[in-house]
Amino acid sequence: QVQLVESGGGLVQAGGSLRLSCANSGRTFSSYTLGWFRQAPGKELDFVAAITWRTSNTYYADSVKGRFAISRDNAKNTVYLQMNSLKPEDTAVYYCAATRGLVYSTATAYDYWGQGTQVTVSS
Repeated sequence: QVQLVESGGGLVQAGGSLRLSCANSGRTFSSYTLGWFRQAPGKELDFVAAITWRTSNTYYADSVKGRFAISRDNAKNTVYLQMNSLKPEDTAVYYCAATRGLVYSTATAYDYWGQGTQVTVSS
């Protein structure tokens, strides 16, 4: 069983940085693709970034390319999302998720989810 717990959210000014962490307290997720999604108030859940398990290929939503970076440490059972140059429109609850499937940008493809962490960017 994979059990994901996010941390690192908070309040930051526009232009600032945050690093989110997602730790797995269950079995190792070295064979899972890991993703980050976000949901702003009144909006749908959106794909942010993903990293594959075999080659650690990374994928990003266009809105965060060049500003966010996803990485994983399989030895620590943790995935990270480094967020730089934050904008007010990045404000959302951020969720990490894990899948053994091949699709990485669709929320329904993911089997396990964390509880979410709030990120608020003030202007």
